[in-house]
Amino acid sequence: MIINEKEKIQIAREIIRLRLSQMIVNEKCKSGEFKIPVHLALGHEALAIAVSSIMQGKDKLLLSHRNIAYNLARAPLLPIMNEYFLKPAGLAKGRFGSMNLINPRRGVAYTSSILGNQFAIAVGISMAEKLFDGKSITIVIGGDGAIEEGIFYESLVMSRSLGVPLLFLIENNGWSMATKIEERRKTINLRALSGSLGVKYTRLSGNDPYEYINKLQKLRASIIKEKNPYCVEVKITTLGDWRGPKNIEYPDGKFIQYHAGSAPNIAPSDWPLIKNSEEDPLWVLAKRFGEKKLRAVAKRQLAKLRQKIS
Repeated sequence: MIINEKEKIQIAREIIRLRLSQMIVNEKCKSGEFKIPVHLALGHEALAIAVSSIMQGKDKLLLSHRNIAYNLARAPLLPIMNEYFLKPAGLAKGRFGSMNLINPRRGVAYTSSILGNQFAIAVGISMAEKLFDGKSITIVIGGDGAIEEGIFYESLVMSRSLGVPLLFLIENNGWSMATKIEERRKTINLRALSGSLGVKYTRLSGNDPYEYINKLQKLRASIIKEKNPYCVEVKITTLGDWRGPKNIEYPDGKFIQYHAGSAPNIAPSDWPLIKNSEEDPLWVLAKRFGEKKLRAVAKRQLAKLRQKIS
């Protein structure tokens, strides 16, 4: 898939829209306006836009509790915020909230607040796609915590046995709630696990949305042609953190990766960069387009978003 310059800047605008939209949601979380749990996905924007960009026709997307970036990639901020307020004007008429938010018209078929539950549902949906369509794939998103659940292994086995067009996309941010992988378990070699079951595997990193789109587009075509599942692991950083109480062991407080609720040190800005490294998709975009150009894009986007939700 060749992405021209006009398309590249539009993709950059969308990534910035997702970042600013989440920052606005974060402000509502800070003020306690939402009465439901919200899991932000700051830092996940490039991957979310890439996944949305490759979806075609009857492709289906199944999500986890941390689904905000993917839902924002498929819908505007206002109906999503209204859903978080449980209003009838919400994306799902105020019936699903945040952790189970779906958007069937745009291919978001299922979202689970139960860890790993979406994997099994995805196998069933992809089986139906194989039988009744043959030109679509199912994409299921999960995290490194979810692959610790038995249902992930069982879904890999079943999807390979049935030969279904299913893409397992694993966001590995290195954390499960407030616990690092190193603190809770030994490393799971996802390449070896997938390979042992005959499921092809690849790994993505770097937050380059154009590289992600090209690679995922090729995988989509391969999955449809071969009628077999594929596992993609993405090294990602969930931006936003807080620190535990100060003590002798941690004089500045223990660093804890942000999980849910408000990210206290993050606020909307004309330049919503959070981290000066490739862990932040905006930093990657700034290297390509220049910070000055993207600052102007962000300023316009923020003004538009505030106008639409006012």
